[in-house]
This record gives sequence, structure tokens and C-alpha cells, in this order.
Amino acid sequence: MTLSKQEIASLIDHTYLKPDATARHIERLCSEAVQHNFFSVCIPPAFVSLAHSCLKDTPVKTCTVIGFPLGFNTSAIKCFEAERAVRDGAQEVDMVINIGALHQGHHDYIEKEINMVAASIPEDVVLKVIIETALLSGEQKKAAAQIVLQSDAHFIKTSTGYAKGGATVEDVKLLKSILGDTKNIKASGGIRTLEFAKQLVKAGASRLGCSSSVEIVEGAGS
Repeated sequence: MTLSKQEIASLIDHTYLKPDATARHIERLCSEAVQHNFFSVCIPPAFVSLAHSCLKDTPVKTCTVIGFPLGFNTSAIKCFEAERAVRDGAQEVDMVINIGALHQGHHDYIEKEINMVAASIPEDVVLKVIIETALLSGEQKKAAAQIVLQSDAHFIKTSTGYAKGGATVEDVKLLKSILGDTKNIKASGGIRTLEFAKQLVKAGASRLGCSSSVEIVEGAGS
């Protein structure tokens, strides 16, 4: 698989989720996303309206995060947060599962919560489910993939970027082996080079969450 920088750019959710985010950061993020033809910007819920306004009349989509970064919000709060984000202009939402529930084996709870969030937003809004692979064993990663496979979500997403690790080629391959072409995979966390981005796509990722997006597409190499 040979991927150009432009093809990689079209898969990137250009991300700024730092706790010190300001309107200036978000405006710059949106400008960069338009300039480089990134797929979307991924920003905190408080800035969805601003991003949506900045991206008006451009093909770049507005994505936000739900229950971020720990996933411990109640299901009702996650649903409200997702619904409000869509009202503010979000076209995609990335929700964090209750990771503790997964560790306890409460798979039905997690699937129910995912489906509750999916039901709270329009069908054309893309729902991605963050499972935080760095905090899971191999068996837990498989269980999470099975849950997402059976759910109403569109994507599984590897990481928040706040845990001890991010996306790996091995994890993407594992998720792909379970999900096949039924669900999409977003690799995120620690993607800083064009080569690594290409490896993740080759392994099965169809979207990339990156805060180093500009460096990736403007950096040296093909």
C-alpha cells in the first residue's frame, strides 16, 4: 500500500484536547485543517460552536469528545453531552467507555451505554468508541472489540492520548482481525510521523487522531 501525504491528510482528525485550550488554539486548528485538507478537527465540547462556525462552507467536519478523558460519566450525562454537542454543530462524537466496567467484565453495561449514546444523536452523526487500549490486556481488547462490533457505533478508537500509551500497529491489527470491514478503526495517541501513520493505515486504521498533523504532512519523506 502506497499512500501519499495528501491521502494520509484526508484521514486525519486534527486534534487539540489539551486542558489549556483557548479560542485562539481552536481557530488556528481549524485554519490548519482547511489548509491541509484534514478530515476533521477534534476539539473539546465547549468549543464545538466556535469550530463549526470557523469551518462553515468548508469540507472539514467538526468532531468532539464525550465523557473525556476518563469515561466515568454516567450514561445519562454522556447522552446529554452528545446530544448537546450535535446541537452545537458536531458531526462526529468520540465517546470514552467506562474502562472500569470493562475491567469488571460488565460487557452488557458498556454495549447498552454505547447504544444509548447512539440513540441520542441523529443516525448520520458518526459515533466512535474510545476503549483506551493502553489500559487493557489482550483479552480485554478483544472483548472491547466484540462489544463495539455488536453495538450501534461506527468506529472503535484506540486511545484518548491521556493514558500511558497510544496507538500501536499491533493493536490496530488485533482490532481489525475482530471487526473486519464491519466497523472502522481510528488510531490515536502518539502519532507523530508520516511513516507511523502509514503503518497504522496499512494495519487497518481508516482514521487517525493526531495533534502533530501539520508536522506529519509537512515533514520530510514521502
